[in-house]
Amino acid sequence: MLHAVMTLRVDKPPFLIAVTVLAGVGLLILLVRRYSIRSAAVAIAVAVLGTVVGGVLGWLTSDVWQVFGLPLTVVTRAWIACGVGALAVAAWSVVTRPWWRRAVAVVCIPLFLLTSAAWINVDFGAYRDLTDALGIDPYPALALHHQSRATAPQNPRLGSEWTAPQGLPRHGEIGHVQIPATLSHFAARPAIVYLPPAALVAHPPTLPVIEMFSGQPGTPADMTSAAGVGRYLDRYAERHQGLAPIVVVPDQLSRPEHNPMCVDSPLGDSATYLTRDVPDWIRSHLNVGTTRFSWVVAGYSQGGTCSMQFGAGDPQLFGSIVDVSGEVAPTIGTGTLAQGFGGSESAYQDASPLHLLKAHAPYDTWAVFGYGTADSKFGPGLLRTAAAAKAAGMTATVIPAEGSGHDWNTVRTVLSRALPLLCDHLGLGTK
Repeated sequence: MLHAVMTLRVDKPPFLIAVTVLAGVGLLILLVRRYSIRSAAVAIAVAVLGTVVGGVLGWLTSDVWQVFGLPLTVVTRAWIACGVGALAVAAWSVVTRPWWRRAVAVVCIPLFLLTSAAWINVDFGAYRDLTDALGIDPYPALALHHQSRATAPQNPRLGSEWTAPQGLPRHGEIGHVQIPATLSHFAARPAIVYLPPAALVAHPPTLPVIEMFSGQPGTPADMTSAAGVGRYLDRYAERHQGLAPIVVVPDQLSRPEHNPMCVDSPLGDSATYLTRDVPDWIRSHLNVGTTRFSWVVAGYSQGGTCSMQFGAGDPQLFGSIVDVSGEVAPTIGTGTLAQGFGGSESAYQDASPLHLLKAHAPYDTWAVFGYGTADSKFGPGLLRTAAAAKAAGMTATVIPAEGSGHDWNTVRTVLSRALPLLCDHLGLGTK
């Protein structure tokens, strides 16, 4: 029973329609006053006033106080306004008679909150179920018994020459592993690893690997739960004899609210962890290619910024980049220089993707840049980075998510198109 509740999809029509209808019926009961036109008029006035207050609250939190760091969409603002309006009616009904109306109001308060939150969640595309919403890791510890130390380059024509053995699994496996911070001593949380079907057979082929980062705040599991990386790669593998890249999602933050900006600093030696400790672990535990051709760095938002920092700054390690809605430069706001770079403007510039692109040009790197066309804060910067990458010699493709903002809907749209392109580029498609 508990499992059914925790895994109930809160982002799908059956749940959304059910809670919206219940909330609508509850609101109608509170608004319709059969024996008093005056009371009904007051209830409607309270609803209108509450909705206006909700609209103002959304504007203040989004545009004035900038609580979320980016502007809220019209859809989210509308649901905030409607939610506050409905809550105002419920609060007013609690202090009125008769008693049964007060009881209905008490029941409706959490229902109104749930309904608004559910539709806002759809707009952001963040949570599938309560497991996601509560930050519970749904994945088991991953067994790597089929894997071996990487000792050879990946066959660039693997997709044409590989023949899947009998008993190939239909789906890949996702689980968490602890990657030790041997050199960096970075306080990383467990990483998430996706193994495609071809990696699960007795004698797996040497495969490419994607080192991928979530956004901030976030957890490594976001890339498989909210972004759906495993689902997209499973679909590709189904059409290509189980072949897809191995994905490793390490923790580049150490905790959700923390942002070490993917550099070595007093905030944590995250750069050393992500470019030394994690690759060393991958090479010693997974059967991946040994050349830059087989290595991809990817990420969303702050993780997208990290992917450009490493992809542009260490082209001998990563031959391909996927940047979804990344920033132009690493930042934690007003404390960026002091906390992350010892007050040094030059050190900050050295960590900026735009500076790195100029410093290391020309490139033999393949890159995909994705963004939401409604993302007025990060979208223009992403296009600027993509243009700089092309100018530096990268083979760059830009994928727009039409009408989408800075959210997981954008991530899913971009990855659903970018990952098949990437797999073909890595030699996993049939020539």
